[in-house]
Amino acid sequence: MAVRATVSRFPIDTDAREVSGLLWGVTVAPFAAVDENGQSPVYGSSGDLLPRCENCWAYFNTYCELEQWSWSCSLCGNLNGLSSDAIERYSRPQSCAEMMSSFIDLELPPQESSDDAALQACPVYVAAVDLSSSEEFLELTKSALLAAMEALAPGSLFGLATFSHKLGLYDVQGPIPVVKNVFVPPDAEGSLSIELEDVMPLLQFLAPVDTCKDRIASALESLRPTTSWERTTGSGQGMEGVLLGGRGFGVAMEALCNYLGSEYGNTFALARIFAFLSGPPDYGAGQLDTRRYGEQYASKGEDADRALLPEQTPFYKDLAAVAVQAGVCVDIFAVTNEYTDLASLKFLSIESGGSLFFYTSTEDSTLPQDIYRMLSRPYAFGCVLRLRTSTEFKPGNSYGHFFPDPEYENVQHVICCDSYATYAYDFVFENNIGFSRSKADVPTLQIAFQYSVVVPPQELSNSGEISTSRTKHHSLQRRLRIRTVQFGVAQNINELYDSCDPEVVLSLLVHKVILASLEEGVREGRLLLQEWLVILTAQYNDTYKLIQYGNGSSIRSQLDVAFSQCPQLQPLPRLIFALLRNPLLRFHEEGVHPDYRIYLQCLFSALEPSSLHRAVYPVLTSYATPDKQAYPRHSLSRAALLTSGSPIFFLDAFTILIVFYSSTADPTLPFPPPHDCLLRNTINKLKKERCITPKLIFIRGGQDDASIFENFLIEEQDVDGSGLTSVMGFVSFLEDITQKVLEFIK
Repeated sequence: MAVRATVSRFPIDTDAREVSGLLWGVTVAPFAAVDENGQSPVYGSSGDLLPRCENCWAYFNTYCELEQWSWSCSLCGNLNGLSSDAIERYSRPQSCAEMMSSFIDLELPPQESSDDAALQACPVYVAAVDLSSSEEFLELTKSALLAAMEALAPGSLFGLATFSHKLGLYDVQGPIPVVKNVFVPPDAEGSLSIELEDVMPLLQFLAPVDTCKDRIASALESLRPTTSWERTTGSGQGMEGVLLGGRGFGVAMEALCNYLGSEYGNTFALARIFAFLSGPPDYGAGQLDTRRYGEQYASKGEDADRALLPEQTPFYKDLAAVAVQAGVCVDIFAVTNEYTDLASLKFLSIESGGSLFFYTSTEDSTLPQDIYRMLSRPYAFGCVLRLRTSTEFKPGNSYGHFFPDPEYENVQHVICCDSYATYAYDFVFENNIGFSRSKADVPTLQIAFQYSVVVPPQELSNSGEISTSRTKHHSLQRRLRIRTVQFGVAQNINELYDSCDPEVVLSLLVHKVILASLEEGVREGRLLLQEWLVILTAQYNDTYKLIQYGNGSSIRSQLDVAFSQCPQLQPLPRLIFALLRNPLLRFHEEGVHPDYRIYLQCLFSALEPSSLHRAVYPVLTSYATPDKQAYPRHSLSRAALLTSGSPIFFLDAFTILIVFYSSTADPTLPFPPPHDCLLRNTINKLKKERCITPKLIFIRGGQDDASIFENFLIEEQDVDGSGLTSVMGFVSFLEDITQKVLEFIK
């Protein structure tokens, strides 16, 4: 569980927080295997016996004062009694995790008999494949599902469904695969006339991967796109022979969620649906009107970017709630270059605990690698995340792909969570007093994360838990992970600035800007970002007393917009400039597709701070040879390339990796870099650590088209996207900030 704060020393009170201009909050990656310093939790059992504070319900931890019969809560100071069992346990401190570390992971006792647990622990996966598509799309989907088969744990159950103007269920447990189809009603209000359980019993549909892999593969081979003839006869002729769509995605998803939900808690504890989509749902319930993409400019002078960001129907948001109730998590893989309205569809994935993947073409899509990677890494499900704070402050807003508990404050539910998933919180003071100036108040956070994991049979036999013939089964384990963190208090604004972590500040800013652009439009999001930087710059200049009035020199010449007195704040202007140049916040007129913007919103709002930093301001490194690094970091400008004199550059923009050989590079340097060199090893390491598969591109300057690389050299580009300006981009941006700071000061 990695926890990173925007400032490692917290502001002393509301005035200090406001005067500093900085954001105050944390990012939390609850299922990360280690903390932000690389430390693992101390594992233990009997999580149900961990003492809790009678006042604030926080858990006992190493920061609590322990006496013979009682303990004082490190969050609220309440004195709590200890049971005789706890007194006996804590007399041997090395025997219990909570006495050894402030970061612990405890097993909770099982809630049901072992027979039920073994049945429930079967991981269930269903692929829903769009047949209103092309041959290329189906070939890509087949190779993705064959890759998925290799990643699925032994003992998993798998079902194959297809959708178009009809919904198909495959039975692959007999000698040859059999498909049964149900027609989807074309009207926007309709649902299937028959329950899927009556079409095919669920346990006939869900096949054990271990014994049926070959038959699943032959069922995949038999998939063909629906022909236009089939669609017109199936969906009825349109007006004057015009073809009416045939992608009944909404009905198919709703029916599959209900189908699986009937066995939730009996056959499985979590089911995952992989939905492969090749265009917008245009048939039956949940159909989307994509005409708004073409008509946006005619929308009565409305901001075009704002017109396409909200969802046009609550159907998929409501369906996500159905999925959650059914124990189903939906991952959407959209492979399409037409407007698909991901703004409406995204809720089905992110609110059910799934992911949204978006590929604009089948040719260079990393879909097979992405699905293999996603299924190979461990994940937790049925998670509950709770943040508690000491009494002086409290969480304000929370951000991330979860849904809040309807009853309890600061409790979030996460259906499915992997080790990369990151959430963010900002803080506010409980009152005007803040922290005391004496050292008595220690700001304390406690994050509790309760979750389930499926434990494979071999791990159980290793731990000696099971030695009977039941070792073939997975088992379900409920665990409780707790991290208690203490922070310092900044005695003045200088200390606050010196303890700033710009990457975490960027994370919170991105969350706030995404919300602002969804509610008010992209223009408003951009304004919010620039205003924030202006206020921070003005407050910084005031704190360091950099402006002397009446000394003869102009205020403009005294202003420091580069934060030269404070190294911790120096990266911020570049990060804000880069964020304004990012497709997340660029205008539609610049050619930013609305679906791509939505995809970036979903991706960025789940990334941990270091990854987000690379996605916003890529890392540019230079190499003297493929085996020797020259400089670890360059600014993203053409000037940096020219002055470095290095022949090879490596750019890491998170979703894309580019190796660029300059046109003046020695022709004897091997191109592309050989497989055993330092540069290749660096690339392989980065690819392995990443949550998605980055695209790798090799470019020879002077021979290949280098525009994709040059587009990342943003510092000479104008911040508003009006092309290369006569004044340098980043420099003119700082000039603009200087002007706005002057106006703000006046």
